[in-house]
Amino acid sequence: MAASGDARDFSYIADLLARGRVTIKNIERELICPACKELFSHPLILPCQHSVCHKCVKELLLSSMDDSFNDVASDVSNQSSPRLRLPSPSIDRIDRVSRPGHKKMLLNGWKRSSLPSQSIAFPCPGCGHDVDLGERGISGLFRNFTLESIVERYRQAARAATAIMCDLCKPPPQESTKSCVDCSASYCNECFKIHHPWGTLKAQHEYVGPTTNFRPKVLMCPEHETEKINMYCELCRRPVCHLCKLGGVHSNHRVTTMSTAYKTLKEKLSKDVDYLIGKESQVKSQISELNLLMRETECNGERAKEDAMVHFEKLFDILEERKSSVLRAIEASKRLRLGKLQTQVEEHQGLLESSGLVGYAQEVLKETDPSCFVQTAKQLHLRIQKATESLKTFRPAAQTSFEDYVLNTSKHTELLGELSFFSSGVAVPEISEEQSKVYNNALINWRQPGGDEADSYVLEYRKVSREEDVLAWDEVEVLGTSKVVSNLDSNAHYAFRVRAYRGSICSPCSRELVLHTPPAPVFSFLFDEKCGYNAEHLLLNLKRDRVESRAGLAMLLEAERIQTGHHASLDYIVADAGIAKGRHFWAFRVEPYSYLVKVGVASRDKLQEWLHSPRQALSPRYEQDSGHDSGSEEAGPEAPQPFTLVTVGMRKLFVPRAGAACGAPEARVLPMPASIGVCLDHDRGRVAFYDAARMRCLCERPVDRAHTLFPAFALLGGAGVQLEEPIAPRYLDEARDA
Repeated sequence: MAASGDARDFSYIADLLARGRVTIKNIERELICPACKELFSHPLILPCQHSVCHKCVKELLLSSMDDSFNDVASDVSNQSSPRLRLPSPSIDRIDRVSRPGHKKMLLNGWKRSSLPSQSIAFPCPGCGHDVDLGERGISGLFRNFTLESIVERYRQAARAATAIMCDLCKPPPQESTKSCVDCSASYCNECFKIHHPWGTLKAQHEYVGPTTNFRPKVLMCPEHETEKINMYCELCRRPVCHLCKLGGVHSNHRVTTMSTAYKTLKEKLSKDVDYLIGKESQVKSQISELNLLMRETECNGERAKEDAMVHFEKLFDILEERKSSVLRAIEASKRLRLGKLQTQVEEHQGLLESSGLVGYAQEVLKETDPSCFVQTAKQLHLRIQKATESLKTFRPAAQTSFEDYVLNTSKHTELLGELSFFSSGVAVPEISEEQSKVYNNALINWRQPGGDEADSYVLEYRKVSREEDVLAWDEVEVLGTSKVVSNLDSNAHYAFRVRAYRGSICSPCSRELVLHTPPAPVFSFLFDEKCGYNAEHLLLNLKRDRVESRAGLAMLLEAERIQTGHHASLDYIVADAGIAKGRHFWAFRVEPYSYLVKVGVASRDKLQEWLHSPRQALSPRYEQDSGHDSGSEEAGPEAPQPFTLVTVGMRKLFVPRAGAACGAPEARVLPMPASIGVCLDHDRGRVAFYDAARMRCLCERPVDRAHTLFPAFALLGGAGVQLEEPIAPRYLDEARDA
C-alpha cells in the first residue's frame, strides 16, 4: 500500500507540473523553511503547528537563550548593581536539553537551584508567536515525515532527468527501480532479487518507488519512546500514545482514534483543496482587478505628487518674495546708516584740517593793541568754540546693530514641521492619561473617537527642556493604539502626541501628554521568601511579586489573649537583590485595605540580627509600651540608618519628623499615593520616597553607605503589597488578547 501510495503521489505531482497547474515556483513556496529560506531538511513540527528545520530550531533556541541570559545579566549586573553577570549558554547545553534523560535541566541549560525558574521561548519564524519547548526541549517535537516525503518528491519531480542509482551495484551502478523501506536502500531489479530472496524474512520487506527519503513505518511517541502513536488529542492538536492519555499531560483531554482523525482531517483538507481549485476563475479575476488597482494607484500617486509640488511651489514663491523684501529693507537701512556715518567722518576730517586756524589764532594772540585784538578775535573765537563743542558732544550718527531686523521663525518652523495632508474625515486621536504611564519605559495608549480606527498612527515624543531650545520630535509608526517607548532619560519630562493616518490623509496632532520619568534607573527585583519570611503570616504568590499578610484565625485567637502592654510584631520580607552602589528607583502599590505597612530599605545582615534579637532597643521588632514599632525612626534625624522605613496604612502615609521632607521638619500625614516610589542613592547615602504617579518627592532620609541595602517591607494585620512590573512590549500583546 505504501508503494502504490507513493507512486500515486509522485505521478500526481508530476501530472500537475506537466499540466502547469502547479508550477515549481508555486509549490516551492510551501516547501521553504521560514528560518533559513531553503528547502526543509529534517523538519520538526512546533507547538504552533508550523514546521522548521532541525538545525534552524537549534539556532533559534541558542539565539533566544543568549538574549535571555543577556537580559538577566543586564538587569542584575549592570554598572551600578552588585550582582554578578551570568555566563551565556553554549551549543552543548542545547544538545543536553534535547536529550530525553535530562529531566533536571531547564530549557536554558541551568539547574533549577542555580537560577529562578525562567522559561526560555523563541518566536516562531512562521507566525511570530512565542514557542516554549518545555523541559524536554527539541526531543519533545515530532519530525514531519510527511513534509519530508513531499520535499523529496518535489526534488525528484524538479530534477526528473536525475536518476536514483542502485546502492549495491558494482561500478558502474545501475539505475534503481525500487527502494526498501526496512533496509533504507535503493536497488536495481537484480540486486533486489539477490538481497531479498524468496522464502526469507527480507522478502517480506516493504518497498516503494526509487527514493532517497526513508522514514519509519510507525511513528513513536517522543515522551514514551517505546510506544506507538495511536491516538490524536483534539485539544492540543497533536498525536499521542496511550500512556500520554492514561497518566500524562493529556489525561484529561479529549482524544480520538488515529483513523478517525485521519479520515476527518483528510476530508477537511480535500474539501479545502477542491474549493480552491473551483475558485480558480474567481482568483484570476481578482488578480486582474488588483492589477488594475495597482495601475490606478500609480496614476493617482503621481497626480497627488504633482498637486503637492504645486502647493510647495506656492510656498517657495511666498518665501522668495518675503526673502527679497526683507533683504531690500536691510540693504536700504544699511545704506542710510553708512551715509550718516560718512558725513560725520567728513566733519571730523575738517577738524584735522583746521591746523591753519590754530596757527592763525596763535598769531592773533600776539597782538598787543586791545582795539585791534578785539576787532579780530571776536569772529575767531566763535569759529574755535564751534569746533570744540562738536568734540565734547561726540555721538555716532547711526547704530551699527541690526537687532530690529532679526527674524523669529520658530513658530513658522513648527508649523511647517506639522505640515500634512488635509484631515477630512479623520478624527484626532485622544491619548488616555489613565492608561498611559512611565516606569522603566513609557507606555502610551490612545483611542480613536467614534470607534473608527485609522490605518496607522505616528507617535511623536520629545524631551521637554526648561531652556529656550526646542528639541525636535522623534517619530515612530504604530499599527495599533498603544506603544512602548524605551531609552528615555531619567528624571526628565517627555511630551507625547499622536496623529492618525487613513490612506494618504492625516489628522492633526492630538493634545500633548507630558510624563515625568523616574529620578533614577529602575531596579528590578522579586520578594525573597528566605530572609525573615514568616510563612504562617505572609502569603507570597508564585511570581514572587505580590505579598499579603493573613489576619486569620491564629491572629484572632492571639488577640483574644492580648493584655495591657502586649504589642503585635511586624512580619518582614526583603528583596532577592541588594544594592551596593549607584542610584536606583523602584515602585509598588499598597492595597487600600491595608492596616499597616512599612516600606523602605534595610541591611540584610542587620535585619537578620534584629529578627533574632527582638528585645534590642534598636530592633525594628522592639516591643515597648510607647507603641513605637521601629526604633530606627527615633535614633536621630540625620544619623545614617541601616534600616529606614516609612509607614503606610489606612489610606494614609505617615512622614515622621526625622524625615526632614522637602524642608518640612514637622511630622506629616499625607493621603496614600496610588503608587509609591523609592529612590536609593547609595553613593550619597540618601533614600527618598516618592508619589510615583506624579514623581513628586515626599521625604528623604539618610542611610548607611557601608552596607549592601535591600528593598524591605513589613506588614501587620490585613495588608498587601504589589511590585510595579517593568513595562515591556509584551504588555501590548496581552492587552490585545484581553
